[in-house]
Amino acid sequence: MDIKQVNSAIMFGDWSNIELQSMIDAVKWARASLAKSVKNGLSIGDTVEFTSSKNGMTYQGTVSKIAIKFVTVKTATGLWRVPANMLTVVQDLELA
Repeated sequence: MDIKQVNSAIMFGDWSNIELQSMIDAVKWARASLAKSVKNGLSIGDTVEFTSSKNGMTYQGTVSKIAIKFVTVKTATGLWRVPANMLTVVQDLELA
């Protein structure tokens, strides 16, 4: 089952409120797990990339702080507080 089929099943299915709440809880758990695994793989000074939900632009910067839910990233435009699950680690071409 691909993502389009899942979305269609959710949008057009005949779900009860309890079933919908269960799906919401599963998505929240998956997001938290993703954030935790990304955060565990990060170190201060790592180069990361993210897409801003405010303007849709992709930014690249270095990790300056790792908090419980957010990571502070220093970019050319300033400091950004980004949810860990929105970050992608950028591999250095010299090391890869």
